[in-house]
Amino acid sequence: MTEETKTDDEGLIASVKNIATTLLALTRTRLELLSTDLEEGWIRLVSLLVTAFVALFCLCFGMVLLAIFIIVLLWDTHRLLILGSLTAIFITAGIVLCVLAIRALKAMPRLFETSIIELAKDQKHLDADK
Repeated sequence: MTEETKTDDEGLIASVKNIATTLLALTRTRLELLSTDLEEGWIRLVSLLVTAFVALFCLCFGMVLLAIFIIVLLWDTHRLLILGSLTAIFITAGIVLCVLAIRALKAMPRLFETSIIELAKDQKHLDADK
């Protein structure tokens, strides 16, 4: 082999190594971003669930105590009217809260949104180089 062929082979090997290193770094960065997205989504979900359960417990307990208080207060005069009214109020409040919870879940950002945006940028950048 001549000296020029050795230099070309070394240059080709160095280029392949550089490309492999770049691809590895790009893959590592994207996996770290994906991991961060997963962690943020998990934290958001756990936080939402804990808050929702505590709020539901407090509201339910408070509503039951309020209903008992009103029924005891008006026991001698309008007990059936009060029981019917409180039942209607609780059912209406439950439906409204369910609708609000569904809207909140639909408004949550998509999972891996940041990763998808970054991958789209990478693809656009690679397409521009062609």
